[in-house]
Amino acid sequence: MPSLFCLPFMAPVFCLLLAFFMIASGNAQGPPSPGYSPSSRISSVTFNQGFRNLWGPQHQRVDQGSLTIWLDKTSGSGFKSLEPYQSGYFGAAMKLQPGYTAGVITSLYLSNNEDHPGNHDEIDIEFLGTTPDKPYTLQTNVYIRGTGDGNLIGREMKFHLWFDPTKDYHNYAILWTPSEIIFLVDDVPIRRYTRKSDATFPTRPMWVYGSVWDASSWATENGKYKADYSYQPFVGRYTNFKISGCTANSPASCRPPSASPSGSGSLSRQQVSAMNWVQRNYLVYDYCHDPKRDHTQTPEC
Repeated sequence: MPSLFCLPFMAPVFCLLLAFFMIASGNAQGPPSPGYSPSSRISSVTFNQGFRNLWGPQHQRVDQGSLTIWLDKTSGSGFKSLEPYQSGYFGAAMKLQPGYTAGVITSLYLSNNEDHPGNHDEIDIEFLGTTPDKPYTLQTNVYIRGTGDGNLIGREMKFHLWFDPTKDYHNYAILWTPSEIIFLVDDVPIRRYTRKSDATFPTRPMWVYGSVWDASSWATENGKYKADYSYQPFVGRYTNFKISGCTANSPASCRPPSASPSGSGSLSRQQVSAMNWVQRNYLVYDYCHDPKRDHTQTPEC
């Protein structure tokens, strides 16, 4: 494409620079279209239709179905779905706090920690707070049967984003089926975690949660930067909640939404292409490629 604009009188160096800037600007526009939007098949619910406050009620405000929660030196806040699920699509549009947010986590996740303390499953979307000169990191994670018993085995993949998540609302979602977990940003798959064995895949019912809380000991550059409450409050905003799936009490015939237009559950070729683009350009950490990890604990790698 760039060569079409390189006319005979143009210097070769200029043509190379033109090609570079066109490629760079193409990357800046975001990933290629995945060709399908799972969220478009799922109706939105208001906060009160799907959730309730879990903790920090004085740091939570609901306005026309949207939710604002915040952290200050007295407390953070969290919420929880009205029902537990055994599979499904779980998403929300979120807008993050700009400026200094080191040490602060803003999250949307699935967990059964209250039902299985010390031996629980979890699927996480977590924004790791940052300093003003660095972008937010979106951390995805999967835990299987046990994170509170001293045997912490996380499966973290971390991303930067192709946009500023503080400027506007963007949609973040987890699609959990019996065969795979797909993390999506604005309907673009960014990670797929497949079921390779029962030992490495969560199968027990989980609730949907969200929270903003102080994780200064590890959240920002492994705890190098802590929460600074001179910048309080640290605010997380949520809207356009989407929950669709099989509750813990659904019949065995229940099937969660499909990630792809085929309805088969697996991603289409176009969706895989979009995911690969994100991982080539914005993946900043993959547990499977960390030489410091004991990979006997993560056989799926």
